[in-house]
Amino acid sequence: MLSNKRIQELELVMEFEKVEECFKEVSSWIENVGRKRLKETINLDDSLEMLLQAQKRFREFDLVASEYCRRGQEALKKMDRWEDFSSVDVQSYRVKLQSYRDQLEEFCNQLDENRHRICETVRLYEFFDKVR
Repeated sequence: MLSNKRIQELELVMEFEKVEECFKEVSSWIENVGRKRLKETINLDDSLEMLLQAQKRFREFDLVASEYCRRGQEALKKMDRWEDFSSVDVQSYRVKLQSYRDQLEEFCNQLDENRHRICETVRLYEFFDKVR
């Protein structure tokens, strides 16, 4: 049984190394592109026209960002089996996995928040524009 468990752990390590390529790509995109683009949406313009342009740019970015989020989540899902293993040999991989999970979750949450905030701001500006 101990031998079988050790073989399973080695198989997981080999699987992790394959999936880590995807993690690294997603993580790199989040750090080098995604976070910068999200910061650009913090300060929204004061006119409805400029806000609609910003919303259009965000939607284009959102399509790409959502695809990276989806790919990262699929890769993490492949590694769900790690939760069953608690040996010291696997611990460093679990730490890496948790780091990727935290980064992806934080970015996806920020993306959702910005999507909602821009949508609500546009609706508010459209309402005020109609009231005038």
